[in-house]
Amino acid sequence: MNDTPNALLGPAQIRDLAGRLGVRPTKTLGQNFVHDGGTVRKIVRTAGIGAGDRVVEVGPGLGSLTLGLLEVGASVVAVEIDPPLAQQLAATVAVHQPDAADRLTVVAADALEVTELPGEAPTALVANLPYNVAVPVLLTFLERFDSLERVLVMVQAEVADRLAAPPGSRTYGVPSVKAAWYASAHRAGTVGRSVFWPVPNVDSALVALDRREPPTTTATREEVFAVVDAAFAQRRKMLRSALAGIAGSSAAAVEALERAGVDPTARGERLTVEEFARIAEQLPLVQAEAAASAGEHPERPGTVDA
Repeated sequence: MNDTPNALLGPAQIRDLAGRLGVRPTKTLGQNFVHDGGTVRKIVRTAGIGAGDRVVEVGPGLGSLTLGLLEVGASVVAVEIDPPLAQQLAATVAVHQPDAADRLTVVAADALEVTELPGEAPTALVANLPYNVAVPVLLTFLERFDSLERVLVMVQAEVADRLAAPPGSRTYGVPSVKAAWYASAHRAGTVGRSVFWPVPNVDSALVALDRREPPTTTATREEVFAVVDAAFAQRRKMLRSALAGIAGSSAAAVEALERAGVDPTARGERLTVEEFARIAEQLPLVQAEAAASAGEHPERPGTVDA
């Protein structure tokens, strides 16, 4: 391990690297590069990463956080969509931490299209996620890589609030419920704008997630998420109305909700992920009974993925 200033990237090195690569940070890719070593080390400490850990990092950019993770002895598989950045990352590590070069694997790909990772399965995800795809990337990785036991990501502050929000709070919504399917989440700190280049026009925050078992239910994840999406499609709408489309009618929605032990006049903003799972269990049963009465053969509710 190498706790020296040269082990990480500073502001001048970030700009020099970007200049040599011809990289101009783009809003399309959500690129804002961290240039403060203290912030990088704070993220690594907060994530609880140490020697021997296997970490996946999404969007390593110029390598600031990658170097911080390698510095404490972790091995890193870095997923980078930007070809010049992906090609440069190993060379950057070789310059700043040559002894750590063999602990880095670079995957040049769109994180949303990655279905497998090389080498040992990662147990942690630590990343400065591109703000424009933060929630889809997070949910996709939690779904596809069940080896991930813990997560610490830097995201836009309001996104962190949504991910960590409890039922009934102002910011509780689809990201809150879907994240809760996989893990318990909480805000783990704030990050000032001045540590980025270019300086973003939004505040940033850290959110930590600890993997837990999903709710015990006979419904599939896709069926539960379909109910969640329908419940929040029109915020502040009573569930008996919000779920009428997916249930087939308002009457069917009321029946499913009552069987699930949920007040039909409640709103999605107040329900836990376990309550959404109970509703998803009851919907096909109610539909089957209604179809049997009408002499039809229903399909299960439409599925909506993360």
